[in-house]
Parts: sequence; C-alpha cells; structure tokens
Amino acid sequence: MKKIFVGNLSFDSSEDDVRRAFEDHGEVASVQILTDRDTGRPRGFGFVEMGSDEQAEQAIAAMDGAMLDGRPLRVNEARPREDRGGGYQSEGGRSRRGGRGQRF
Repeated sequence: MKKIFVGNLSFDSSEDDVRRAFEDHGEVASVQILTDRDTGRPRGFGFVEMGSDEQAEQAIAAMDGAMLDGRPLRVNEARPREDRGGGYQSEGGRSRRGGRGQRF
C-alpha cells in the first residue's frame, strides 16, 4: 500500500467526499483529513492510502489538479514523517522547565 498526500482540500470536504473521489482509481484502504488540535477544524490537507502502489500512481496522475468541492487538489506521494526531536530544549543555560541546563 502507498500513502498519498492530498493538499488544498476545502474545509467543507469530508473523508467520505475524498474517499469517493479516489475510489474511481482503485481500492481506498484509508482516508485521513488532519485537524487542528486546538480548534478541531480541518487543516486543508490529508492522506489517502491506496490498495497498491500501482493504484496509488494512477490516482496521483488522475487527481493532481482535479477539482473537489470547488478547489484544485494538490496530490503527490506522501513523504515519510520527519523526526522533530522532542523532549525539552535548553536555552542559554536554563531549560524551559526552569531548572539549570547543562552546558557543553
């Protein structure tokens, strides 16, 4: 299975709308529209997972630039998620948690 990035989604587009649009190009294993964690509103992009790499390539070719809910979609192969680090960071000798950071 291959994951596809779908950008420029209308805030009114539902996961069912996206699923129906992509089903014309093969088996849709999953659809996920990302939402803002604070407001719960859609962020205007999401991911579609197709049943095979071949179906995903066909869907990318057919759906990039296609109109959905009045907006042209931006569709391409999803990139692996970047590691953003995590934990806490030290700033000027003091950690963000208020304690003394270790200097190297």
